[in-house]
Amino acid sequence: MDFSNFTFIDYLGLFAAFLSSITFLPQVIQAYKTKSVKDLNIYMLLIVFSSVIIWLIYGIVKGLLPVIIANGVILVLSGILLYFKATFKK
Repeated sequence: MDFSNFTFIDYLGLFAAFLSSITFLPQVIQAYKTKSVKDLNIYMLLIVFSSVIIWLIYGIVKGLLPVIIANGVILVLSGILLYFKATFKK
């Protein structure tokens, strides 16, 4: 990846991708520590998971690195929360 041709807007997009990517991180950490996801709505998790798959496909097709990064990370984190929702005791 050649960052020498990146503009301010490209770097802004990468920074936005970074911030978007970490939105679920505190929740994943909290759920892992407490072994509790009872307050997380399964439908919200499924909607987020589905939407980031679509955004990821869109980003890949369009070649939009910030979209690919953000949605790839969010896909993993929301997948972890779905896994926790399915495995942690009620």
